[in-house]
Amino acid sequence: MSNYAVAMEAAWLVRDVEETDDAIGVAVSEAGKRLNETDKQYVEVEPGVTGCPACGEPFDAAFLAANTALVGLLLEIDVFNADSEEHAERIAKSEVGGALRDVPLEVIDVMETEADDDEESDGNAR
Repeated sequence: MSNYAVAMEAAWLVRDVEETDDAIGVAVSEAGKRLNETDKQYVEVEPGVTGCPACGEPFDAAFLAANTALVGLLLEIDVFNADSEEHAERIAKSEVGGALRDVPLEVIDVMETEADDDEESDGNAR
């Protein structure tokens, strides 16, 4: 059994905003609040980035139209004692998806991590 770091992308809808920076702040705050309410403080929430199709330069993953924004968020979670990368993906999506119902999630990266001697061996995400 191995430990994994799983990164997911989420699409968060924010209404009644006039600037993308405000939309990003609201999206990160709302996602963090919903995760904290379900005792998922161990999930890291950051604004997502996407590459410019012309030059490849990274910029914030947020689109604003008619005072409504679609914000891409990056969610990261450590999964311990998973049988495989696919098992770690399922655990991560289950943990995060349970807290963020009706929010589209896509796994974008899974990396095996080194085991610490202090880690619990209960097979849960943290």
